[in-house]
Amino acid sequence: MSEPTPAFKPVIAPGAAKRANASIVGMLLAVFSTVAIVLTIVWLNPEPKPGAYRQNVDVAQVAGYAADTAGFVPVAPMPEGWSANYARWNPPGSDGVSYWDVGYVSANNSFIALRQSITANPTWTAEQAQNAPVTGVRTIAGRDWELRDKPKGERSLVLTSGPATIILTGAAGFEDFDVLAAGAAAQLDAAAAPSSASTASSSPTVTEGKQ
Repeated sequence: MSEPTPAFKPVIAPGAAKRANASIVGMLLAVFSTVAIVLTIVWLNPEPKPGAYRQNVDVAQVAGYAADTAGFVPVAPMPEGWSANYARWNPPGSDGVSYWDVGYVSANNSFIALRQSITANPTWTAEQAQNAPVTGVRTIAGRDWELRDKPKGERSLVLTSGPATIILTGAAGFEDFDVLAAGAAAQLDAAAAPSSASTASSSPTVTEGKQ
């Protein structure tokens, strides 16, 4: 019987083996470097905690600054436990609408944007309400707000009072909407009261039997 042929064993030249080892080491170093960079980024940017984006914007103060430009007194309610991320006056754009804009964070950490304008038009109102259809009316503190919402997404409440249009938009629950809507309506009434009283006092009074 013939003896079995010994298996072939490839022989790698020392230079080639060195280069192969260098490639493996380089790949491992690259992986470790990538992991280290990712861990550093995560460490420097921890997951935000509830309320981390709350700002201490003085909405009433900014509203006072905006009043002269706006031509009306912007509503600036601040319910207890709420905060505002921003408050600003937006000059007219291509649509000709200028408006007061406040971003509220409720006590439940829900966001609602409030926008108020005296130059609103149906197109602008629909855009601010994300073109959601009118689905009903919600009565809050004696005021009827138009409810606009979709099956999925944010909802809006729209109030038209005289020349003023106020739109509340967000993903918050009705409880938060009701709180902000009541505060906004109360300030709207308070702003209108002096002018109403002034008109009444300046109107002529006719007493029966006298010219």
